[in-house]
Amino acid sequence: MRALTLLGSLLAALLLASAAPASAHAALRGSDPADGAVLKSSPASVTLTFTEAVGLLDDSFRVYDPTNHRVDTGEAGHGPGGSDTARITFPKKLGTGTFTVAWRVVSADSHPVSGALTFSVGKPSATAVIVSAGPVENPLTGSLYNIGRYVAYLAVALLTGTVAFLAVCRPPDPAPLRTPVRTAWWALLAATLFLFVLRSPYEEGTSPATAFDLSALARSASGRPGLALLARVALLALAAALHLLLRKRTGRDLPSSPSRPLLAAAAALSVALALTWAAAEHASAGIQVPLAMTSSVLHLLSMALWMGGLAALLITLQRSAVPLPAAVVTRFSRTAFGAVTVLVVTGVYQSWRGLGSWQALTDTSYGRLLLVKLAGVTLLLAAASQSRRWTARLAQAPAVPAPERVPLPVGGGPADPPAERQDTPRPDEPPATRDEPGATPNEPGDTPDEPGSTPAGRHQAALRRSVLAEVAVGVAVLGITTILTGTLPGRAAAEAAGSGTAPAAAAGIPAAVVALVPFDVGTPNGHGKVQITLDPGRVGANSVQAVVFGPDGGISAVPELRLSFTLAAQKIGPLPANVTDRGGYWAADSVNLPIAGEWTMSVTVRISDLDQVTVTKKVRIAA
Repeated sequence: MRALTLLGSLLAALLLASAAPASAHAALRGSDPADGAVLKSSPASVTLTFTEAVGLLDDSFRVYDPTNHRVDTGEAGHGPGGSDTARITFPKKLGTGTFTVAWRVVSADSHPVSGALTFSVGKPSATAVIVSAGPVENPLTGSLYNIGRYVAYLAVALLTGTVAFLAVCRPPDPAPLRTPVRTAWWALLAATLFLFVLRSPYEEGTSPATAFDLSALARSASGRPGLALLARVALLALAAALHLLLRKRTGRDLPSSPSRPLLAAAAALSVALALTWAAAEHASAGIQVPLAMTSSVLHLLSMALWMGGLAALLITLQRSAVPLPAAVVTRFSRTAFGAVTVLVVTGVYQSWRGLGSWQALTDTSYGRLLLVKLAGVTLLLAAASQSRRWTARLAQAPAVPAPERVPLPVGGGPADPPAERQDTPRPDEPPATRDEPGATPNEPGDTPDEPGSTPAGRHQAALRRSVLAEVAVGVAVLGITTILTGTLPGRAAAEAAGSGTAPAAAAGIPAAVVALVPFDVGTPNGHGKVQITLDPGRVGANSVQAVVFGPDGGISAVPELRLSFTLAAQKIGPLPANVTDRGGYWAADSVNLPIAGEWTMSVTVRISDLDQVTVTKKVRIAA
């Protein structure tokens, strides 16, 4: 248990360190006007289109003119395209020059996303705007929120899995599981209330100190994630009420043989609890939402049956006052096998839905984290295989005989000695030795009173160690899962990249410049696109990454890629970027762009010894 506590502390530290800005799950697909566009007249509005539905905040849009003054706008709302759009209108003409739009919304799976764009009316102008869209998350708020989510995962697994273990496996002594059930219920309730209080600061990127403002709590209660958390609290209250009713009628906290209505009520509450997660995370947005939510519920319940059941089995093995019958372990083994099967099927579907392509498995943070999780699950399955082996041996071992009990008289006086057996030595006889016929060894550990003295005892001790290993690895996998649910899915990243925009960045205006440059050398299958990212997209040193996409939309390897920058207005350039092939993409660690303005980026793509083409693209570098 001390090892598990240490592991939990390390995972909490990992969650604190992993509160990265790019945790949003909605990616900007496009904007009208487009980022960097030059318009002849003032637009009536700005509309952003995302890869999934988004929710709006009170301050979702801030628009600044070239002199860094806030522009009066209408109230933010959704555009004609539906809930995956965000729109702000302008009540009057804007004037001329370059305008900056900072925006912040909440994706349908509960994570905030922010960014910025610029457009010009008449012609581009120098701008004095020095404004930050702010980090997607306040670092402290984001870390605390992630820890709360992790505790909630652990608690729901322990609560659901322990109750299922009691109902399905029917251990002879349920008393040791009373404390884990109560602890899990209180932990889940506390984590849920904690997440609800932090919900508004998490969405708005503010510090935890703003959490107890009444208006902040009201905003939390009005959004879908906040409503899901409140529904979870209501379900926990209903579960507590059913528990109190059961205790009043039966006089017991945890009945060893629950009735069918009680089992049905527990199953319905478990499904409803799992729905509060599915309704506010990955499954609630993107493609195939009904199927995805069903898969998410099954995945969470299967995880709880397996991991929570393992914890219940471990506690029972360690603390039960009576030897654990092999039938209990066998029942759990069958239940765990079914849960693992459902986990694999739903996990494969959810991975495909989140990735979208094999390439995203190695090219995106989501894919790489998924690989780490798969490695953890592989270790977990290896430990589970060992546990099943010990379970089979325990089932085949002879039962441990109960020790002979000598009854005492009611008065408490000395009892009559039991009838002397034929093989019981008299006091004047020496003890039996190994050399005498029929002698039994007189060694420590050979009496039924000592654990491990029989094959069944040894198998049960080995099973306990194996289950402990499973629980330890499972706790780590849950930590990785918590981080994974806070990472931009590969499918959304690819969709945003394919439309010429980048996933919303964390800080700065602009945080990075991303350009999608089409090319065509004029031969069959000789066309495609080059996605070029300049980070941070400002004056000074910039890193450059370029990815070539072929005609099928997949990443394509080309023998040569050249890149240069020219600022014609100041007669600067061309400045070569000197990108090199890094295995799947081209990059340069530092390209110095000394002056702000609209630069011309020249891209030369060679796809064979004879076929190459040079194309250009305008990019705006901020001061």
